[in-house]
Amino acid sequence: MTDPATPWDGALVRTWLERRVAAAKLDQAAADRRGYEARDDYDKAAAEEWVCQTLLARSGTDEQAVLAKGIKDLVGQDEYRVAGINDDTRFERHVRAQLRKLAKMTKENAGFGNTLRYQ
Repeated sequence: MTDPATPWDGALVRTWLERRVAAAKLDQAAADRRGYEARDDYDKAAAEEWVCQTLLARSGTDEQAVLAKGIKDLVGQDEYRVAGINDDTRFERHVRAQLRKLAKMTKENAGFGNTLRYQ
């Protein structure tokens, strides 16, 4: 990892992940209420929730290198199985996009201060 201008804050990263889980659950509920035309939005929110929940459960957020390794391990998986999604292919595409976003954020140590619901 590069030496960032700001030090790594594991508590801030954990808070960001927890808030993204909560926001993703709200987004899934909203997409579910909209019905058939919002299937992609539902899968996207489900992917974000799954990624954030998995990283909270599997890897520690106290160290930048540990979180980066956890993300790399998830990227290396062949498939991601979750019940209740609409389209497996679309869900996997959204999971990989979310993992790329988090990998970039982790590498640059930036963006974890933005805890607003809509990003």
